[in-house]
Amino acid sequence: MTLLSVHDLEVGYGAITALHGIDLEVRKGEIVTLIGANGAGKTTTLRTISGLLKPQRGDVRFNGNPITGVKPHVITKMGISHVPEGRGIFANLSVAENLELGAYLRRDKIQQAEYQRIFTLFPVLKERMKQNAGTLSGGEQQMLAISRALMSKPQVLLLDEPSLGLAPQMVQTIFRVIREINAEGTTILLVEQNAHMALVTAHRGYVMETGRIVLADETKALLASDRIKKAYLGG
Repeated sequence: MTLLSVHDLEVGYGAITALHGIDLEVRKGEIVTLIGANGAGKTTTLRTISGLLKPQRGDVRFNGNPITGVKPHVITKMGISHVPEGRGIFANLSVAENLELGAYLRRDKIQQAEYQRIFTLFPVLKERMKQNAGTLSGGEQQMLAISRALMSKPQVLLLDEPSLGLAPQMVQTIFRVIREINAEGTTILLVEQNAHMALVTAHRGYVMETGRIVLADETKALLASDRIKKAYLGG
């Protein structure tokens, strides 16, 4: 079942066109990755899906319903959470307050089991609950950004460059948690410059070049592709 779909999406910044009529779909329960060089249009795609950018043409659908042009907070309430590039945490607020803000649009109260889930995924956050988020390490801030997004109980999690600037060991931790989150039932659309990690983690992948989807396949096939090896895997 297709949970999220993009059809003929064109997005521009002034006179510059960033996306040239792209199509993609994310099925329920999948991890789908978008890979490509800087400036390929990956972040623009996520920002358009989450309502931060308005397309010039095209259609975004969630659960079969059009969400093109819908305000970001409404899209979040519908079940799509976006972890932006650069994390976007509230540095002057505590870890606990950041997590509470993740649940701001919900009508129900945060249950203790939800905190326990976060602490199981990222044990260090339990020790940091009263600490200002701005004093966390880069890896801890990324953990917090993902955790805050999970507090809205999303059906789909949009992750933009979750490994950016992190040490190799922390990258392994983040990707392990991405797999765990998915195994628990959350569908994920992942933008990632670390193409190898993205492709070994995801089920399917799309390759973007200059605002266009140039290749789409199961990740096993993409990993075996000479074109992908040469362009993105150093082969």
